[in-house]
Amino acid sequence: MITGKYIKEMRESAGLSQTELARMANVSQAHIAKIETEKVNPRLSTVNSLLTVLQSNQKVLRCGDIMSKKVISVRPEDSAKKAVHLIRSFGISQLPVMMVGRVVGSVTEGTIIKHLDKNLAFIKVSEIMDEPFPVVSEDDSAEMAQDMLEFRAAVLVGRKGRIVGIITKFDLLSAR
Repeated sequence: MITGKYIKEMRESAGLSQTELARMANVSQAHIAKIETEKVNPRLSTVNSLLTVLQSNQKVLRCGDIMSKKVISVRPEDSAKKAVHLIRSFGISQLPVMMVGRVVGSVTEGTIIKHLDKNLAFIKVSEIMDEPFPVVSEDDSAEMAQDMLEFRAAVLVGRKGRIVGIITKFDLLSAR
């Protein structure tokens, strides 16, 4: 049910003042105040007008808003032991594998666990790496990254062909 309190919450969430909402919805600010305090019962057309403005004004969370800007990575020629060291040192669960600015693979805790029977000091990352994490744009919606994170350990964020961030499940949860 749409109440005055709900409209007020939406307005505040959108970062609008009563005056701004009134101007955009073509009603008076005093009428907005009365609706929000539930002193009047607005016509359906007024409620529809307010909701149209408020829904179009909601801020869409973008990948650039939630990404971690520090991307810790390994190279294919690095030892698998180095990947383990970075994962442990930084308290992370995954690493992109980068070669000359390109993403060529990934290493996750699961990747390491699959290869624990080998001497990781003598194995190169290229011998154990998995397929690369998907790459999205900073301007893509965070919902897109959320969908990808259901199946992948991380999503990389790119700008003009360069990797500028990483989104993990932790980043997604921290943003909510």
